[in-house]
Amino acid sequence: MGTRQQIAYFLRELAYSGPHTDPARRAAAAKGLGRIGRPEHAGALAGAAADPVPAVRAAAALGLGRLGVPEVGGTVLPRLMRDTDPWVRRRASVAAIRLKLTGPTVTQAFADLLDDPDHHLRINALDGLYALGVAGDVAALVRLLGDPEGAVWGRALRVLYPLRGDPVVRAEVIRTAREGEGAARAQVLEILPRDCTERLLDSLLTGLRDPSPEVRYAVARRLLDQERHSVQDALAEALRTERDPEVAGLLLRGLGWRGERWVTDLAARWLGDPRAGRWAAGALGDLGTGTAVAHLRRALADRELPALTRGAAAVEVGRAGRWDAVWLLLPLLDDPGAEVRAGAVDGLGALVRDGLRFWERRPVADALTAHLASGRDGTWNTCRALDGLDEALPALRRLAEETDSAEIRAAALRLAKGET
Repeated sequence: MGTRQQIAYFLRELAYSGPHTDPARRAAAAKGLGRIGRPEHAGALAGAAADPVPAVRAAAALGLGRLGVPEVGGTVLPRLMRDTDPWVRRRASVAAIRLKLTGPTVTQAFADLLDDPDHHLRINALDGLYALGVAGDVAALVRLLGDPEGAVWGRALRVLYPLRGDPVVRAEVIRTAREGEGAARAQVLEILPRDCTERLLDSLLTGLRDPSPEVRYAVARRLLDQERHSVQDALAEALRTERDPEVAGLLLRGLGWRGERWVTDLAARWLGDPRAGRWAAGALGDLGTGTAVAHLRRALADRELPALTRGAAAVEVGRAGRWDAVWLLLPLLDDPGAEVRAGAVDGLGALVRDGLRFWERRPVADALTAHLASGRDGTWNTCRALDGLDEALPALRRLAEETDSAEIRAAALRLAKGET
């Protein structure tokens, strides 16, 4: 059957839409006409867009997008983008983007889809608005920054970024930063320039008590570099009352890095948390006081603590570099927890870089070389820890000759040649 005959067949199928006709055939005809039809056939597809069967209306939208007649598409597709059937809305929105439709009716149709329950349609709406270079509905667009779908909020950010100088957009972003809800407010606080912090200060201080952990986290990130006593007091109170481990971890590490010694006891309390424990250990390491390091030593020996926490404590014990650090860390190279072993390697590496005492160099060299030879863990961290430890060179050369592992042999040779 030639193209002419196919087109004639499709047109006949679309012309009959009575109760006894097959909607699947009408849908196939609409798709086919869009594929091989000519511009003058756009009217037939526009008629199919009013079909009572959603599948036919969706096929008509697809066909109009393929046929490439913006004049007809601009009349029909915005109406289909408000169809009760989500698949029709999806096909129509894609077709509108394909035809590069413009104008207020199209913009409004895309804007209406920003709140659609189907995330595919929210994506299509954002792609359409991005192509048009407009926000559509500023409030709805900013709300989508809190969408759970990364493909949605990422596109919302892409639409907003070129419009950031628009006074209406900026006002809505600032309003959301002050009084928005949940993930949208958190996302806005992450993207706003740092020079906005001062004007938002009152709302940020109250945000430390927001019901949403995401908001509290974003607020704390903004406030941790503020020097005001009122801010520091608010952060201290927030840490004392915080129950979310991610937020507590951020506060612990930030305040520990600032050298706030009162954090010590709070950090020790969080060591047992599977998520915040490593940040608590980091805070104690940053503080570096005798009391803080004593907490870290106890954490190393406490097998009830999460392995990730003990591993982080091992790193910090190495960084602290006290007289017994080497002898605390060496036994941990045989710990059953991979995170603990990794922490011990990194802690010993810190000691090597800071300068071991001469009586410590041989035991550390032998232990790290044996750990590399065991193949229990990845080679990179162990190689980094051994770098510069000349006492390990003879054993590394022997290991390169004797090991059956190509990875370990290559690592040992690089170390022996000083190429790490």
